[in-house]
Amino acid sequence: MFIQTETTPNPDTLKFMPGREISPDMPRDFETIEVGESSVLARELFRVDGVIRVFCGADYIAVTKDPTSEWVHLKPGVLGAIMDVLETDRALFGEDADAAPAQEQTGIVKEIIDIIDTRVRPAVAQDGGDIVFHSFDEDTGVVQLHMRGACAGCPSSTMTLKNGIENLLRHYVPEVTAVEAVGV
Repeated sequence: MFIQTETTPNPDTLKFMPGREISPDMPRDFETIEVGESSVLARELFRVDGVIRVFCGADYIAVTKDPTSEWVHLKPGVLGAIMDVLETDRALFGEDADAAPAQEQTGIVKEIIDIIDTRVRPAVAQDGGDIVFHSFDEDTGVVQLHMRGACAGCPSSTMTLKNGIENLLRHYVPEVTAVEAVGV
């Protein structure tokens, strides 16, 4: 099995592309070892000393390392763990692992989510990340977004939020006054 790797804007995150579907129905973010227990893939990756986060996109896995670890030492273990799991053909995820709660999608919120889903998420997925809608405060006009995968902790994520996403949303949805990242 050949697995391509790609750097991301986050120096602590590498994108691993095994040439097959990983999580085609929905991205899955495993922020901790405990959350990773619901996935055989995440569980095996967290066993690699230095891995602190696992994000699974449609056809890639973004792995985040501890800032004190070096990729030259972690990469062989990560590649081995991915190959071992994928070659077994076991289910990668438990039932409803990382399922997002249903959100009411009407009016302004629906418009915001549609813009994020069609214009933002595909672009950040190319860098091994994901950005999902969290909430919209109608009184202040503030949109809160959850940064996942390579976007979480990325040094350029603030610039992406303010110069990219905020400007885009303010252009298409005049009720939006600001965009903020939120931890969930």
